[in-house]
Amino acid sequence: MARVTIVGGGLAGSEAAWQAASAGVRVVLHEMRPVRPTAVHKTDKLAELVCSNSFRGDKLDNAVGLLKEEMRRLGSIVMSAADQARVPAGAALAVDREHFSAAVTEAVASHPLIEIVRGEVPRIPESDGPLILATGPLTSDSLSADIAALVGGSHLYFYDAISPIVLAESIDRSQVFRASRWGRSLRGEGNPACGVDDGEGDYLNCPFTRDEYQRFYDALMAAEKAPLHEFDDPRFFEGCLPIEVMAARGVDTLRFGPMKPVGLRDPRTGREAYAVVQLRQDNLAGDHYSLVGFQTQMKWGEQARVLQLIPGLDHAEFVRFGMIHRNTYINGPTVLRATWQTRSRDDLFFAGQISGVEGYVESAASGLVAGRNAAALVLGREPSAPPRETAIGALGFYVANANPKHYEPSNITFGIMPPPVSTSGGRVPKKKADRKTLYAERALAALDDWIRSSSAVGAAATAAE
Repeated sequence: MARVTIVGGGLAGSEAAWQAASAGVRVVLHEMRPVRPTAVHKTDKLAELVCSNSFRGDKLDNAVGLLKEEMRRLGSIVMSAADQARVPAGAALAVDREHFSAAVTEAVASHPLIEIVRGEVPRIPESDGPLILATGPLTSDSLSADIAALVGGSHLYFYDAISPIVLAESIDRSQVFRASRWGRSLRGEGNPACGVDDGEGDYLNCPFTRDEYQRFYDALMAAEKAPLHEFDDPRFFEGCLPIEVMAARGVDTLRFGPMKPVGLRDPRTGREAYAVVQLRQDNLAGDHYSLVGFQTQMKWGEQARVLQLIPGLDHAEFVRFGMIHRNTYINGPTVLRATWQTRSRDDLFFAGQISGVEGYVESAASGLVAGRNAAALVLGREPSAPPRETAIGALGFYVANANPKHYEPSNITFGIMPPPVSTSGGRVPKKKADRKTLYAERALAALDDWIRSSSAVGAAATAAE
């Protein structure tokens, strides 16, 4: 029997391998680390998280929460590992990075149908079955050139940035307070009326006065930035902008973005601060905290100077400084179908950020569908795309059908799903919460129907072991 070949052991590649192997198909998974390291990865583990430890919202009232639930129903190894490695993060799903990647690595490496090969793949390989390219945003130059030649044009690109991480014991707890926005917490819903979690919130919050904010803003604007490639037009993904780029848009931009104080009332004063920086637990031990939404392109020495102006971080020790790197992705609508197959070759798939999605969950979701469909080809079955009414299907539809002249990577949003209609009279509910509920109910019903009737391969609706 033919096998599925996958290049790239990130979130998408690992999920694709798991899905194909779960369908009973042999898989060869190529990962170049540690033979060839990258500028941002620190380990040789599969599915290593390099930017943030957050998978974002985990409730059905947002699109990414819905996508997670769909993936769980489809036996996602990424979601199984994330649930195992969960750390407190309010209404979001955040994980201990090391526990998460170790869980994925252990599951994939121990599967009897998966072979992991370490070493760089410099060209698109010949294979005796379907091929999935899931090389991520840091695809090597030689393989990037080969892919560009295959898809008929140069890649699009944007710059991405990583948030700093501080040592918990170096945070001055006398200057910060613990709370989750609007009292949302894994430990309980708290008291939304007062905006705190009765001391049990999931975030450490660093409150600013007006004067403290102005000093921080001035220092940030004056800080020296890491240079970009001189031949590149500096394009950033709007959903993950460096704080310097946001700050340059106006003095109050950060106060309405990552530093917004809304829903975070300081229990010591009973008031909201002028601005707030949130710190999120980054591992199960609780000894590392990341700065939420603080992706930065400042030089490392400048980061230490500027970020220590944040109240509570006066003497902070940085476990990792933020950094900036170039992400590479193809123009999905000109290359891909909603099944994540290329338009030119039935047996060639793209998955993950290189395919033109943005976000951990979205990358894994693309790998999930690509892996199932690659296995379907091996087993002589027809590849299938989940219904567009589902979050996972809407993501594939967007990548395959967006405007190629103005294509931008996308997170999952309700906006790329068909609008729902009421079962009574065909009217869309007026209340936003009711509309979100209708999106979720419709999506999960459509997914369950697809699981039952589709020829897509895999043991669906079972938890990954």
